[in-house]
Amino acid sequence: MDAVLCIIAAWIALSLRIGNWQLWDRSIAIIIGCALAFWFPIAWAMRIYSSLIRFAGGRTMAGLGVACAYFAIPMFFILMAVGIPGVPRTMGLLHPIIFLALLTLSRLVIRFGLNDILGIVKGSIERRRVAVYGAGRAGQQLALAMRHEPHMWLVAFFDDDSRLHGQLLDGIPVYHAQDLDAQIEDLQLDEVLLAIPSASRARRREIVEGISGQNVHVRALPSVGSIIDGEISVSDLREVEVDELLGRDPVAPNALLLGRTIAGKRVLVTGAGGSIGSELCRQILSCRPQQLVLVEQSELALYLVEGELSQLLRSSGLDTVIVPQLCDVADEGSANRIFSRYRPETVFHAAAYKHVPLVEMNPIAGLRNNVMGTLNCCLAAEKAGVAKFILISTDKAVRPTNVMGSSKRICELILQARAHDRSKTIFTMVRFGNVLGSSGSVVPLFKEQISRGGPITLTDRRVTRYFMTIPEASQLVIQAGAMAKGGEVFVLDMGQPILIYDLAVAMVQLCGLTVRTNENPYGDIEISEIGLRPGEKLYEELLIGDDPKPTGHQRIIQSHETLLEWSILEQRIAALAAALEAGDAATVLTIMAELVPEYRSMAQVGSETATGAA
Repeated sequence: MDAVLCIIAAWIALSLRIGNWQLWDRSIAIIIGCALAFWFPIAWAMRIYSSLIRFAGGRTMAGLGVACAYFAIPMFFILMAVGIPGVPRTMGLLHPIIFLALLTLSRLVIRFGLNDILGIVKGSIERRRVAVYGAGRAGQQLALAMRHEPHMWLVAFFDDDSRLHGQLLDGIPVYHAQDLDAQIEDLQLDEVLLAIPSASRARRREIVEGISGQNVHVRALPSVGSIIDGEISVSDLREVEVDELLGRDPVAPNALLLGRTIAGKRVLVTGAGGSIGSELCRQILSCRPQQLVLVEQSELALYLVEGELSQLLRSSGLDTVIVPQLCDVADEGSANRIFSRYRPETVFHAAAYKHVPLVEMNPIAGLRNNVMGTLNCCLAAEKAGVAKFILISTDKAVRPTNVMGSSKRICELILQARAHDRSKTIFTMVRFGNVLGSSGSVVPLFKEQISRGGPITLTDRRVTRYFMTIPEASQLVIQAGAMAKGGEVFVLDMGQPILIYDLAVAMVQLCGLTVRTNENPYGDIEISEIGLRPGEKLYEELLIGDDPKPTGHQRIIQSHETLLEWSILEQRIAALAAALEAGDAATVLTIMAELVPEYRSMAQVGSETATGAA
């Protein structure tokens, strides 16, 4: 094609020079011969033909201009400076200019015209009508990338900037952001793409809620830092994750607090293969510990987390030593051997059974793992000279109505008692609510149920829970541990509690589906109530006491709560251990209730509620 353009450029240049259109003569042949002899070696040397014209952009055009500049030098020298008999000297200047214009025009025609032609040829492909929210640089780059997607048809932009309203961007109208909800039906939109990578989480939530109830799929570009090299493509789009419905932005971690108890130290994490434990390990690894001991009783979980962390280690070039250890911390001898062998300086105790209904049906196994495992680790840590021991606790330990919550409250009591018994080890605990995406949580369950076409099973429409992302929770746990002086109960600021029903509805709508209700009997996904499970509460709490104290971190507060002296607690724990060993469930539950006087079984809660109502 470029050879033809070279011939046309020679013809046009000579015709313009002599003032009339020449069909053919010796001068044109000489110009063409010189041009072809110079152009193609230069073009090949500069890899002009290595790029696909259909995807040509600014860099391609710039490269073309540079190549033409090099091409013009010999043409100018031969035809204008030296001269060839019968050929006008000005051809050395005219021909390269006209040739560059034709080359550029041809690329632009192919670049933009071919996509439209292919769109017509592929008209049999179903095209989704798409709107881009955000008409800034990110939105415009995304719109440009969508030209290569025959199944996507961009019909509108939406933006908050009033100066853009009513304008056209590459022929696409720009509407006010407030009109999005109303325009979805008018424009027959199938999908809305959020091209606002710098927007806060609260703003994204506001946008998603603004189009709730509409049968439209929502996807988004990630944050600015997640977009590689600032280049945006359709492949960068992802589903809007449910954590963006929390409506608050994570606080950047304090690097000093993160590294205080980790950098250059020997660190041990129990329950390292769990949702929280594995994320703790990732965060800890980034703080460059000398050694990271992974303690886990599940072989598969340990295998997976050790493999992932080893890969991170290789890719980051860190020299941390990772030590995977299969161990049941509820076995006193095993716990002692691990601690005495590796002598960690900082311990994060995340090992626990956490699923309320399962622990409710298996109280002996639950209390043995949670309580005895914590006791064994605490005592082993003191013997090994551990500097700091941080327990991962839960909001279910506050006025518990189930065995799991009660077991975690006993774990807190153990740490508080050891801290106040003049232990050289600093014991502290961090209490928080649900984390999004953890194993067994409602988010992956709802996703699976939606993918199957429903129904979503909900225990009760009134149930509320506190939620936090796993990375944010893990970072805050590490920072809280760094602030510990001994015996504190740190509580993470979880934001506002969320109705699980609202969460389910939002997840359905994010998939571009609708909820089946009496008002919308033809909706896509049904939400059905199955009743509260054994030990489950309608509402969770984070504080037992009424006088929380702020700390040096805006998302971490300190709770002041009652404790038991170690001399008293030790005797009761010994009785509990004997009952567990004997398999005496009734005695186990009795001792548990004595240790946690605020414990109320669901039967008691129901009876008290009925009495209060009467």
